[in-house]
Amino acid sequence: MKYAHVGLNVTNIKNSIDFYRTLFGAEPVKVKSDYAKFLLLNPGLNFTLNLRDQVTGNQVGHFGIQVESTEEVLDHKNRLAENGIIAQYDEINTTCCYALQDKFWVEDPDGNEWEFFYTKADVDNSREDTSSCCASEPKDTKEILNICCS
Repeated sequence: MKYAHVGLNVTNIKNSIDFYRTLFGAEPVKVKSDYAKFLLLNPGLNFTLNLRDQVTGNQVGHFGIQVESTEEVLDHKNRLAENGIIAQYDEINTTCCYALQDKFWVEDPDGNEWEFFYTKADVDNSREDTSSCCASEPKDTKEILNICCS
């Protein structure tokens, strides 16, 4: 596999390009009046923005970027803050989706949530706190996957 692909519908192409340029720390490889493409090597991601008149609701649970250490989580948080993207909240030593993780969360201009996270260890419990992706009480396995797992 060369690249995973995510095509995201957005309502303002300029604001979204600015957000994702900062989030990814990379320039888009193609920009049109109704389209932008980021081609990232690490992680291998073909990420496109597609302009729409309206985006109703968040069609996904969330997006995430898994990194290799807590230090890398904090480096990304600091990099984004220095460029005007402030974390909504942090979660250090949180248990979510049967894993002990350090993470923080941001939102794009259309309200899509992104987490930068480091998985420290697998654990036996699905969750131990009531914050973030594990906040609501899941009703079934499909809902667990939609609200929580990265």
